[in-house]
Amino acid sequence: YAATYDTSREVRLEGKLVRFVYRNPHSFVTIQAPDPSGVLQRWSVEWSGTTQLDNQGVKRESLRPGDVIVIVGRPSRVSGEYRALMVSLKRPLDGFTWGEKLGEAVD
Repeated sequence: YAATYDTSREVRLEGKLVRFVYRNPHSFVTIQAPDPSGVLQRWSVEWSGTTQLDNQGVKRESLRPGDVIVIVGRPSRVSGEYRALMVSLKRPLDGFTWGEKLGEAVD
């Protein structure tokens, strides 16, 4: 992932889920969240594949468009690209989390 994402940095994204694509080899979350200047952008966040997520309790129905979520991710190496690699995800409404338990990491 180091070729695509800056693994030495993290970005915190808080906003509404636009889309959750649950597929192999990697799932993706699209979130509408502000960029560092405060302008709303659509961020594409790369996640694990379905088998890994399923084994960690994440199902196709776990996330719904409109959910307010907080993502910590590794930003794209390309300036101006709104992409990240998932480090952790939280849904404050009900306490749903991913990325805090042992083994919850994108492989």
